[in-house]
Amino acid sequence: MSDVIQRIDQIVKSNDVVLFMKGTPQFPQCGFSGRAAQILKACGVNQYASVNVLEDEGIRQGIKDYANWPTIPQLYVHGEFVGGSDIMMEMYQSGELKQLLDKAAA
Repeated sequence: MSDVIQRIDQIVKSNDVVLFMKGTPQFPQCGFSGRAAQILKACGVNQYASVNVLEDEGIRQGIKDYANWPTIPQLYVHGEFVGGSDIMMEMYQSGELKQLLDKAAA
């Protein structure tokens, strides 16, 4: 396992909720990342780890390999890959994401 993948794995496994995104929750640098942060906020999640992939090219590419998912943002809950902003939106609309996040907070 490469150093980058190990770092990503450590971040994912040591935080209940992690959002890999472009920018920060306060200052997203793309619309999809902004939408992902808003969805988490709408679910009542105010405390979560966020990783700005624009600050580290290794992580920016490595996270795509880690989940075998080509796009950013990427949400992880309890070490499991949930999906990007489209999947998050679908899960939010069905209520499934709030249930998952409520379990993570418990």
